[in-house]
Amino acid sequence: MQGIGWRPKVQVSADGSGVVGHAGARLLADLADATGLTAAYSTALRPLRPRGTGHDPGRIATDLAVMLADGGEAIADLAVLRDQAGVFGPIASTPTAWRLLADVDETALASLACARAQAREVAWLQAAEHGEGIPAVRTAGRVLPGLVLDLDATLITCHSEKAQAAPTYKGGFGFHPLLCFLANTGEALSGRLRPGNAGANTASDHITVLDQALAQIPDAHRHGTDFLVRTDSAGSAKAFLAHVRDLRNRGICTFFSVGYAITEPVRRAVRAMPDHLWYPALNQDGMLRDGAEVAELTGMVDMDGYPVGTRIIVRRERPHPGAQLSLFDQDEGLRHQVFLTHTPYADGGSAQFLEVRHRGHACVEDHIRCGKTTGFGRFPSRDFNVNAAWLELSLTAIDLLSWMRVLLLDGELASAEPKKLRYRLLHVAARLTRGGRRLRLRISATWPWRHELATAFHRLTALPRPAG
Repeated sequence: MQGIGWRPKVQVSADGSGVVGHAGARLLADLADATGLTAAYSTALRPLRPRGTGHDPGRIATDLAVMLADGGEAIADLAVLRDQAGVFGPIASTPTAWRLLADVDETALASLACARAQAREVAWLQAAEHGEGIPAVRTAGRVLPGLVLDLDATLITCHSEKAQAAPTYKGGFGFHPLLCFLANTGEALSGRLRPGNAGANTASDHITVLDQALAQIPDAHRHGTDFLVRTDSAGSAKAFLAHVRDLRNRGICTFFSVGYAITEPVRRAVRAMPDHLWYPALNQDGMLRDGAEVAELTGMVDMDGYPVGTRIIVRRERPHPGAQLSLFDQDEGLRHQVFLTHTPYADGGSAQFLEVRHRGHACVEDHIRCGKTTGFGRFPSRDFNVNAAWLELSLTAIDLLSWMRVLLLDGELASAEPKKLRYRLLHVAARLTRGGRRLRLRISATWPWRHELATAFHRLTALPRPAG
């Protein structure tokens, strides 16, 4: 056995110069400029700066989004950027950032969302120029055409009194925001901050969040592109599904795939289904899923009030250890899950394929988990409007990370979660040097991901910039 030597002894002092931390976060700040986000934010928030003095509100909002993408959890975490002016330039003080968030009303919030949509259009054009474009979602070994929108709600615990924080259905206390993510890239398209006691299946909230998400899609993609809208059973309200179907009247080609509660009529249909009509379920790679079967219940359950052509499909499988089973599942000895869709069979919509397509909705749980480490896991204020603005900037931070993966990274890092990106790229230390009238950021020659970070900066420089 080879012995392990002791760590070398070091003397620690706080008198270093030219050394900066979180140097990789400059990549996000420059990306915000390259996509036109900073300029769009400045235009959107110009009414908050009537005399044109002091810090630009749009720049403050961008810096807050960069800080959240970098892993910050509080407004005071702006100090990480502010105390490294050599890399990030002048950054607003914490009280100034507080005042900006406090001044953001519903009108300004809508303007911020529009500015983010403008930046998204530029980012998608840059991706198309890059040659890759927006990646497609794959399921069962097949490419899903168009874009996939995943809606889901989550609970955010509050440990102090905040406006509109309320008891939740799980016995906690806090907020119950509803969010929409783009499965193709992981972008956070829209979000609605709601009290903790807000209903999980409120159709009006789902309609609002979906419409806001569609407004974020560039015009070139909004029309002529298929949209698959996926939710859990909270999105099975008839009014919401009718709205999804009616969007076709506005030239938006939408399909839905939503969970459905196992009611008594569904139980009777499952028990009446002959064994020879159950077909093996599929995995995401298209291979057969061991111990799982799929059947179509269309025509066996009353779908009165649902859009014409709605199909109902059920999957049953052996429960994995720790699975939460209903009394019906325990009686049958199998776990059942039901969903609705109106994708016709003629469009390749076999029950097996549609079931594995719907099961891909589970990726939204990963997006929400990562989003909670990118801002909306903690809300900073007792004021509801401040927290709503914080949520919007958190969505921007998620977008910046998504655009960085699509435009600037490849290989393993192109699909990495924020935690890995921060550890490997964003939080890297570097030395700041001057020479030949240039400012250079020198990454350590021993850092394992130095080439990936340097390549990302080079690709950023080569991105086409929006006119003006």
